[in-house]
Amino acid sequence: MANASCLHPDPGRTQLETPSSTGPVPQDMVGKHCILELYDCDSSKLDDEDFLRAAMTKAAERAGATLLNLITHQFEPQGVTGLALLAESHISIHTWPESGYAAVDVFTCGDHTMPERACAVLSEQLSSSRQSMRSFRRRTPVEVLETTRSPRSC
Repeated sequence: MANASCLHPDPGRTQLETPSSTGPVPQDMVGKHCILELYDCDSSKLDDEDFLRAAMTKAAERAGATLLNLITHQFEPQGVTGLALLAESHISIHTWPESGYAAVDVFTCGDHTMPERACAVLSEQLSSSRQSMRSFRRRTPVEVLETTRSPRSC
């Protein structure tokens, strides 16, 4: 069973370090982004559109995100693509049941969200025995810092 700490390279980290700096820099970020690859998954789950809808819903909840809409498409002869539209951004999944593989993308903004938890849920739900995750923080561009958003979701 996968958990957030085994997937995320540095869970709970609150500051970024840059190669050009001598120490941590303030966390000026617009969001957190995880790119997850799941291998050796249960092929029947990868090809079950209803199961994947439920798994994505659970992943959004566990991440602390607000699910706005969920769309999925079942391919013939196999495979599913899903997109969970979040108030904080999105979760997407593309499956290849014939290979036991799923590609997942989780991007959230806001201090209250934890995309690593969504990744852990999907890994567990799909019975993945091997995972690869790249996680990074999206820096806040000056143009975003200087604007006021209403309502303020990120």
